[in-house]
Amino acid sequence: MDTGGSSESPIEPKKRNAKTPKKAKESVLKQKSPAEFFSENKNIAGFDNPGKSLYTTVRELVENSLDSAESISELPVIEITIEEIGKVKFNSMIGLVDQERVDQALYDDFESAKAREKRLAKEAKNQEIQAKNASLGKKTKEPSAPKGIKGRGEASFFRVTCKDNGKGMPHDDIPNMFGRVLSGTKYGLKQTRGKYGLGAKMALIWSKMSTGLPIEISSSMKNQSYTSFCRLDIDIHRNIPHVHIHEKRDNKERWHGAEIQVVIEGNWTTYRSKILHYMRQMAVITPYAQFLFKFVSDAVDKSITIRFARRTDIMPPVPVETKYHPSAVDLLLIKRLIAETSKQNLLQFLQHEFVNLGKAHAERLIGEMGPDFSPKMAVKSLTSQQIVRIHQLFRQAKFDDPSGDCLSPAGEYNLRLGIVKELHPDMVATYSGSAQVFEGHPFIVEAGVSVGGKDVKQGLNIFRFANRIPLLFEQGADVVTRTALKRINWSSYKINQTQDKIGVFVSIVSTKIPFKGTGKEYIGDDISEIAGAVKISIQQCCLQLKSKIVKKIQAREQQERKRTLSRYIPDVTNAIYEILRDAAQQHAKKRRYEGEDAELVKKVSMKSITKEMLRDELTKHVEKVDYEMALDYAMHSGVSEEPREAIYIQALEGELDFIDFHNPICVLRLFQNTSEL
Repeated sequence: MDTGGSSESPIEPKKRNAKTPKKAKESVLKQKSPAEFFSENKNIAGFDNPGKSLYTTVRELVENSLDSAESISELPVIEITIEEIGKVKFNSMIGLVDQERVDQALYDDFESAKAREKRLAKEAKNQEIQAKNASLGKKTKEPSAPKGIKGRGEASFFRVTCKDNGKGMPHDDIPNMFGRVLSGTKYGLKQTRGKYGLGAKMALIWSKMSTGLPIEISSSMKNQSYTSFCRLDIDIHRNIPHVHIHEKRDNKERWHGAEIQVVIEGNWTTYRSKILHYMRQMAVITPYAQFLFKFVSDAVDKSITIRFARRTDIMPPVPVETKYHPSAVDLLLIKRLIAETSKQNLLQFLQHEFVNLGKAHAERLIGEMGPDFSPKMAVKSLTSQQIVRIHQLFRQAKFDDPSGDCLSPAGEYNLRLGIVKELHPDMVATYSGSAQVFEGHPFIVEAGVSVGGKDVKQGLNIFRFANRIPLLFEQGADVVTRTALKRINWSSYKINQTQDKIGVFVSIVSTKIPFKGTGKEYIGDDISEIAGAVKISIQQCCLQLKSKIVKKIQAREQQERKRTLSRYIPDVTNAIYEILRDAAQQHAKKRRYEGEDAELVKKVSMKSITKEMLRDELTKHVEKVDYEMALDYAMHSGVSEEPREAIYIQALEGELDFIDFHNPICVLRLFQNTSEL
């Protein structure tokens, strides 16, 4: 091999054009705390945007206060204050020094010279058009004030304070009650305004996200010599409270209740009407509560103070916790009940943990389950397959419906009072249906329909309540709205759907409200049991109103007939008198009448009968006919149809013994004078 003259170098491997793919990193399993989940999905709890967040914060705090007062049968006194906080004040609260802008073009609200020139030219052109129209005598609209350029970074902050006279909270429980998501006292099968322990905690999470400021809580229980004060925020990643201050302070006034204060970003301008509408509807459904609402602003003309006074001291009974209906449970719930039960055998478990399951019925069910089951078998020894068998039998077997004794509806009395207090209608009718069942859960529908009133628009004004909470959003898809618009023939009840001012109030209470969507803002129209109950309730109110409206129409027609007859009395009097006078003259020349006719003609000739006398007699006759028609109508209608007037008696001060007598129309209170005993 010749190597001397060779100039070739050893062969090198070719370089690849494509890069060698890197080895993928192994994914790491991570977990999120409940607080972190809801902070990332805050729309689930109603914190979609700053305006909705302000509304939801007010709503959650008010409802917690009502629950707290009602739990100890205390007439609620609730004060809500929204204080507007300016940018300078907010910066001082968080210890931030205002920084002057250096590079104006960096900001979103910066207006370039070209844009400013264009805007000024447009404003000048509009002013020229306005002046030209004014000189020609044409009507011109007032020029709108130029809108300020607001950047996305401009935020509005508010301090929301809610104070009540409720139960208060134990000192040691306060941090977890406000700083740990999905912890609360309302778990269990019970009619409640809230259930998942999200309300005030979401306000705290929103405060932490938008302002970084903690929440402040003051609380004291009855006959407690101290007030608990706590300032805290929440560790979102670990779902635990981060306590700044937790101390006991003197309670010289012996106040009991809770006061919660939170600073959040919000939007009062766009949600002002929603918040005030919510407070008004809450005053309708809870006329036994006293609300004081304040909006405080540096601009005096923007500040608002509204007092919703108490109208009655009759409170609905406190809802009681009930047991599950066999047809309303699933496998997970059966397993949880087995794990938590204190009963030893299967027979005792079925009797104790479920409603409408007596001993005889439970024994029949166990006999139907198969040879592997017996009444005395240990309930803790049930296998997964046996639990599935129990669940299958629960779904197939027949059970009595649960009663509505565990529910606490507002009551016709309170609903009527609330409507009258807030709307001042011309007439109102209310109806409370009997308890019905949907998927093993009892529910009660109450309704009220009013006609006329103050601050009520023409047409249908629909007010919806679920477990005595006003529902303000998603109205179009709600079962109440669709029933009122599509399933009620208003004209058949003498009500004009477009011209009359109609208020439709429907309150649904249940141990489980079947809300649609994540925001719990409406009840779907696809549940036939609820849709049918809502329709019947509204129709019953309309039937009551129809009788009142018919009476009103008849009375109006009667008055119209009376006015018509009275208008013709002078003409008829003249005509009759002229005829009688002509007859008297003819009778004087030639006797043409005898008996009573002759006597009448003679009286006319002697002027014993005059025009004035005839007119008075005709007037009396019209009055008599009017009275006889009214009397005849009353006899046919019956005494029960007579109009009733609501009478409200102011509650007496002091501690007195009394007995309440309830009926569908009113509550009579009999006081006992103990001083004479």
